[in-house]
Amino acid sequence: MQLIKDGKPMPYPKDGVVFGNYEGVLPKQKRGYYHEYTVKTPGVRSRGARRIVTGGEAGRGMQYFYTDDHYASFRRIKDEFGR
Repeated sequence: MQLIKDGKPMPYPKDGVVFGNYEGVLPKQKRGYYHEYTVKTPGVRSRGARRIVTGGEAGRGMQYFYTDDHYASFRRIKDEFGR
């Protein structure tokens, strides 16, 4: 999460791409609102199914969501301010 917050280079080429929310599981927003990042899965050589999806802009109430089933469900991750 710190790499995402800091805007640092990511380990996977697709990290930071727009997440389309085609499944409609997350709240509806304009295209480009959500971005996805890979969460490394031990023992898996590919990107696996785990992701963090962010919504919003840094410094303006970013939202963080976690999925471990490749977008079928999400859990909200609270930030350091409990939001």
